[in-house]
Amino acid sequence: MYKLMIVDDEVEIRTGLRNYFPWNEIGYEVVCEAENGRQALELLKQHQVDVILSDIMMPIMTGLELAKELHENESPIKLVFLSGYTDFEYAKQAMVYSVKNYLVKPTVYKELVEVFQGLKMELDKERSKAEPRTEDEDPKQENRYIAAIKKYIDENFTNVTLESASTHVHLNHSYTSKLFKQKTGITFMDYVIQVKMQKAAELLADPAYKTYEISELLGYTNPHNFTRSFKRIYGKSPRDYRNG
Repeated sequence: MYKLMIVDDEVEIRTGLRNYFPWNEIGYEVVCEAENGRQALELLKQHQVDVILSDIMMPIMTGLELAKELHENESPIKLVFLSGYTDFEYAKQAMVYSVKNYLVKPTVYKELVEVFQGLKMELDKERSKAEPRTEDEDPKQENRYIAAIKKYIDENFTNVTLESASTHVHLNHSYTSKLFKQKTGITFMDYVIQVKMQKAAELLADPAYKTYEISELLGYTNPHNFTRSFKRIYGKSPRDYRNG
């Protein structure tokens, strides 16, 4: 069974999708629901999810913003949009963020089945490619992979990606993502952020570096994203951290 998250700000729609669609029959299990993109990201820290079925227009964080966040973090999670909006701009942005499909409400039962059956075939192929070799099943070998990935991140944290780290250790990126979470208890990107923020804290101790310079050194193109990540780890902004 593949793990599915449903994201929609209308509880009736979430309930209907969860209860009145035969997910189990086509290979899916609904593991959690969210009412906006921000809540979805928080739930991803607690649940393993393979596919997200999401609305677009939601308060706090839209489906497109969620798609952008997943895309920038190179998440292997598949995203399908189910929206009442037919605007071409939405569809175009969805393509940029590698959204797997764009369904328009009210969608017909047959269309939803076809989309998710096709997605299951794609996931099955990825899973078969991601199956580790016999020697990879040895816990010692898995630990060596994790050690190598961590070392690679520590040395390339400015521009490291899940794909580049996976290539470095010769593993499929989907398997790398699952193995890393299983062995460390946190996601690949959360570990990268931790490494970056530890480096940021070191640099903040040096008054020669301005905050925006530290942000750039760590690979952030948007200083606000840097500040948000730093505050998430240390509970205060870089400026407040520097000022004690």
